[in-house]
Amino acid sequence: MPIPLAVVAGARPNFMKVAPLLSALSADADFSTCLIHTGQHFDHNMSGQFFRDLGLPDPDYHLGAGGGTHAQQTAEIIRRIEPVFEEWHPRGVVVVGDVNSTVAAALVASKMGIAIVHAEAGLRSFDRSMPEEINRILTDSISDVLLVTEESGRTNLLREGHPAERIHMVGNLMIDSLRCHLPKAQASTALSDLSVTPRKFGLVTLHRPANVDDERQLGEIVDALGTIARHVPLLWPVHPRTRARLASITVPDRIRLLDPVGYVEFLALQAASFVVLTDSGGIQEETTVLGVPCLTLRENTERPVTLTRGTNRLAGTSKTSILAAWNEMLANPKESTMPPLWDGQARIRCREALRSFFL
Repeated sequence: MPIPLAVVAGARPNFMKVAPLLSALSADADFSTCLIHTGQHFDHNMSGQFFRDLGLPDPDYHLGAGGGTHAQQTAEIIRRIEPVFEEWHPRGVVVVGDVNSTVAAALVASKMGIAIVHAEAGLRSFDRSMPEEINRILTDSISDVLLVTEESGRTNLLREGHPAERIHMVGNLMIDSLRCHLPKAQASTALSDLSVTPRKFGLVTLHRPANVDDERQLGEIVDALGTIARHVPLLWPVHPRTRARLASITVPDRIRLLDPVGYVEFLALQAASFVVLTDSGGIQEETTVLGVPCLTLRENTERPVTLTRGTNRLAGTSKTSILAAWNEMLANPKESTMPPLWDGQARIRCREALRSFFL
């Protein structure tokens, strides 16, 4: 009888990771899967469009647990996912990344004695003011199988006392999705639809509460972006969280605000950008593979390989630090070298790690 696995996703970065894993598991008769969408991202362009772009099947369960504070959302996911596990009886629950859906599903699985698989385990920013950092630490602490994307993850887990036999270096599922869909993105009309020329524009994403919830902090970042936009116009697909905060801030004319875009369209824009300015962890990884300069608008990163081998630079969040990083990028461009195992085959190594644990 196939091993039943529940795969949980709730936010855009989750979908890019579960798509290749589900594809690999569906091709293996030893596994059956159930896709649970928590509804953490409930906007159509934040969720539904990604399902179509990534070729994901409709979720078997949609919990509709979007909105609320971090605590409220986590609690609501916990409340709604327990009956699903009781009904479906999975042998294992696969969670990905570091969002509220990740820790909520892991906690319920732990209470019910279900094995937990954490994809993208061991990443650490060492900044506990970040909700994502708490989610990472808690999820790893109760996981049975730890799937690691880069060497820092393995080192962190060993330092924290996790048994080496639970840790599997598998590569990066997000890069599997990128490599699969990049040809389609490059053949799309995304650039012509927006009337932009490759390498003649920059791309912006912001969503972290520390950057967008404080009007003074957001204003500082927008001021820096305005200076950069004098040199290269910026496209900014605006996260719904950020859109509400920008209402009281004057955005310079050469910063073009867009509605959220689908995965393929965003990948096309990212691959053609002169620079990407972001506070997203996954985009740091994608720009490393694409060879596009990345300025991370944060003081730290849980993905250090993007700094040591990739195109990423920590730019901080003040106007002074962001512009200093911008000028350094112009003066001393970084050459990207591919991190180990970011070869588009992470899904196969993940599947083999699951086979070794469950079979």
